[in-house]
Amino acid sequence: MKDKREENKLEGHEQPTEIELKKEYLREYEKAVRQMERSELKMQEIRLNKICPSVIIDGMPHASNHKDLSGYAALIDQEEKRYMEYRYQRIKKCKEITDRIELLEDEDEKDILMYRYIRLMKWEDICMKIGLSWKQAHRIHTRALANF
Repeated sequence: MKDKREENKLEGHEQPTEIELKKEYLREYEKAVRQMERSELKMQEIRLNKICPSVIIDGMPHASNHKDLSGYAALIDQEEKRYMEYRYQRIKKCKEITDRIELLEDEDEKDILMYRYIRLMKWEDICMKIGLSWKQAHRIHTRALANF
């Protein structure tokens, strides 16, 4: 007889482990950063399209003498509000995660989690920064997640 976890896995209903849930929580900061960056790019695109309307290549004719800026202003205002909301969420999530990481006792564990999930560094860069091998860094990361 198969255990419940194997059965769920076969049915596609595998429950995430505690470690996976912790990683998912820690990755929420990166998601907030990416949302903010996408919103910033959208604002740049809106501004560029207003400054250089001929850059819009959609096959449709465009008038070259727009006097009314209300549509443009509304688009920019809407995107700026969205950007500020994403920025607030990013700051809030950063503080929340950082505060929880600081509760760890081991400084190496704190460093690994901060570099990986807040500074969004790659493993190679983390290993070089701390002066550890890849294997040692991952061992500390696993231990940090267990203690987190």
